[in-house]
Amino acid sequence: MATTDEIIKRTAPSHLIDHNLIDREVESLCDGMVQYEKRPAKRRDGSTVDGLYNAWIIFNNPKQFNSYTTDMVKATILAFRRASADRQVNAVVFTGVGEKAFCTGGNTKEYAEYYAGNPQEYRQYMRLFNDMVSAILGCDKPVICRVNGMRIGGGQEIGMACDFSVAHDLANFGQAGPKHGSAAIGGATDFLPVMIGCEQAMVSGTLCEPFSAHKAARLGIIADVVPALKVGGKFVANPTVVTDRFLDEYGRVVHGEFRTGTQFKEGQAMIKEGEIDLSLLDQKVEELCAKLLDTFPECMTKSLEELRKPKLNAWNQNKENSRAWLALNMMNEARTGFRAFNEGTKETGREIDFVKLRQGLAVGTPWTEELVDSLMPQAAR
Repeated sequence: MATTDEIIKRTAPSHLIDHNLIDREVESLCDGMVQYEKRPAKRRDGSTVDGLYNAWIIFNNPKQFNSYTTDMVKATILAFRRASADRQVNAVVFTGVGEKAFCTGGNTKEYAEYYAGNPQEYRQYMRLFNDMVSAILGCDKPVICRVNGMRIGGGQEIGMACDFSVAHDLANFGQAGPKHGSAAIGGATDFLPVMIGCEQAMVSGTLCEPFSAHKAARLGIIADVVPALKVGGKFVANPTVVTDRFLDEYGRVVHGEFRTGTQFKEGQAMIKEGEIDLSLLDQKVEELCAKLLDTFPECMTKSLEELRKPKLNAWNQNKENSRAWLALNMMNEARTGFRAFNEGTKETGREIDFVKLRQGLAVGTPWTEELVDSLMPQAAR
């Protein structure tokens, strides 16, 4: 009886059709700001498998917290299509360079300096963004978001489009739209109600208050969380977050909430003194990839298609209306909010005076360049 290897060698076709859209390396499209790597797949015992890989799609813009530019969005679409069509790929790992941020959303410098005030241009950009989210949701391979730091705004949205998320516990999650002139309709308003329920989705999508990785795991936004801080050579839980109890004295759940006052400051000091080590994060990602390897590939793809339906149905129902609204919003609030973030500093802040704006609108003040300029953080100072 022939072995499996002998059967494969005898029956596999000599030529395979290439189903990629273009025959170019992804990295060449945006000067390496999106990296595409095929890393050997591993079994559960850690041994590598010949001829099988996990595709790593990596944002490489750490100076801007891995925010995505237009060219990065294009490259990401092609990267997911490449991984989806690659017969050798077992799973896709979506992550960023460094330890501070997976992704903080769209590149606010590009938004402020090019798209602000140009709704027709931003509408075309949003076509690309929508295609990026759809490429993640439509990937034939399971997609794991390796959350190596902040996952905020649009970064949270593309992260939630993934099938699994594994984070280190120094990472923060959340939305930023209404604080910076937008609405979280690039996926968050579609995915959050499905993933964590309407009430918590409302909290995240409107108040824009970041929450910890431990809380993200508790709410069900991520599959697992691991420590990343080493103190004295040993891993410790995020010291700025409550991890040693579940309830407060009134019975409210506090596990995963940020500490306050002196305890929070002491935790920050401990993080500065310690060492960041992402080895446990990588180990957890590899473990998940190995588990996915031990499945029938077509049954896996069909399971992904079915389990993605709640997110897909909401996304497909709303994405075009959202695209149109976001484009028009670039004329007023988005133009103001993105400019404020881009032009502001740690000293002046990156938000406008919301009260002054609301006072002006309450008496019918029209949106003018003069009004926008007066709302900038440095003008308020």
